[in-house]
Amino acid sequence: MEGTIAELVARADPQAVAFTAPERAPLTYAGLRAQIARTAEMLARAGVGPADRVAIVLPNGPEAASAFVSIAPAAATAPLNPAYREEEFDFYLADLEARALVVREGDDPPAVAVARRRGIAVLRLRVEPGAPAGTFTLEPESAAGPARTPAFAAGEDVALLLHTSGTTSRPKLVPLLHRNLLASARHIADTLRLSPADRCLQIM
Repeated sequence: MEGTIAELVARADPQAVAFTAPERAPLTYAGLRAQIARTAEMLARAGVGPADRVAIVLPNGPEAASAFVSIAPAAATAPLNPAYREEEFDFYLADLEARALVVREGDDPPAVAVARRRGIAVLRLRVEPGAPAGTFTLEPESAAGPARTPAFAAGEDVALLLHTSGTTSRPKLVPLLHRNLLASARHIADTLRLSPADRCLQIM
């Protein structure tokens, strides 16, 4: 049984649709596997590996979803709300001990200023015109460290980092392992009786 996101994606029908969006060509699982491999290489060139934490600050769209699926196999991810204020980004990036920040090319959210001030590498997500939904490249504005050999996470590695709401106390950091996410995905698929032929609308 697969133990990581990359292994789960590798098991899918390569011709099945992984991501789609209005007025965009669909991205197949074969394309998603290639995107995961390219992302690991791009992160490694920027000095980021499986033990590092990458904050993702992206607007709604297929790249927000595919960035998580593509980055998590090579680094721990932490999606953050683009609407946060600068002081909120300062708290979350510091608490995460983020090594890199992913933002869309051309965007300048307050997170960028915080990252520069804290010495966190900024990686610009670029989408080529006409590219299938969820396809992107990462262009480093600054590197997190020396280039390294691409590496992939194991089932016991952290895939996703989330903060509690903090309504009654300081937000707490909750790490989810690859095996945790795969177990959750299997339970959701079983509960909703999803098959490979089904499509789900993601609203975040």
